[in-house]
Amino acid sequence: MENKILGIHHVTAIAGNAKRNLDFYTQALGMRLVKKTVNFDDPNTYHFYYGNYAGEPGTILTFFPWEGISQGRRGVGQATETGFAVPEGTLDFWLKRFDDRNVIYNKPATKFGQEYLTILDPDGLKLELVGVPQDKLITPYETPGLDSNVALGGFHHITLTLTSIKPTVAVLELLGYKQVAQEVNRYRFALDGNPKAGLIDLVEAPGEARHLSGGGTVHHIAFRVKNQAAQVEFQEAIARKGFNITPVLDRNYFTSIYFREPGGVLFEIATDEPGFAVDEPLESLGEALKLPQQYEAQREQIAAQLPKL
Repeated sequence: MENKILGIHHVTAIAGNAKRNLDFYTQALGMRLVKKTVNFDDPNTYHFYYGNYAGEPGTILTFFPWEGISQGRRGVGQATETGFAVPEGTLDFWLKRFDDRNVIYNKPATKFGQEYLTILDPDGLKLELVGVPQDKLITPYETPGLDSNVALGGFHHITLTLTSIKPTVAVLELLGYKQVAQEVNRYRFALDGNPKAGLIDLVEAPGEARHLSGGGTVHHIAFRVKNQAAQVEFQEAIARKGFNITPVLDRNYFTSIYFREPGGVLFEIATDEPGFAVDEPLESLGEALKLPQQYEAQREQIAAQLPKL
């Protein structure tokens, strides 16, 4: 195809308490809240977008925080690990930071020759920080105590846990990914020519139980394309393979198409444009409550029912 997948656009997960989620990602991890809006299908629930200063694709982790939601369970048919890149040699810094904030973590380990640190967010979402060379980071967001020498620099990898990887491999190949490494039952896939695109790891676990959606689990992962023309090209190619793919949906800050890959993970293909500055200035991203147009007439009622932050 003439157009290409450019990498990971965003990951969307499910949380419980909104204030707890906001505090963890902006304070413990030092991400910027780049958009505070609501779920398109449930306007009484927030939709938070976290990323770097400009909200660049490849840095965006989003959440639906549903108050009182039951705990989910990691398992097959799901994205089970979300890895962020950090500068090499900074894991000791992060260990101390997590100790100071009572964040649950495992001791650093090594995967594909890279040192990484596993942590759990307050809802149990599994995250990994992976040390990489500085030139492989997407521009970090700097906050007090977190300058560019230590801060998060975009996605490093997303792990999908599957009963069998073969059908999913065919989909990744359609999207332009190629296998670049293997360790035991973990297979790593990358895009050519873009070290900041983010990697996809497939873990084959035929005996593992199926996942249970809920708090602390990933809802879907999104891949980047430049514009709607590229998006439609992939939409047609995916449909030709027999997948049930949605029409193009306007998400205000990008347009989206969705389909479920054979292993059960929900995939999205999202455009880079128009971006998060389409409805508020770059310097004040995330400060105001932004509503999809269909809910604007109900702003007062929606705002009153949303959890206090």
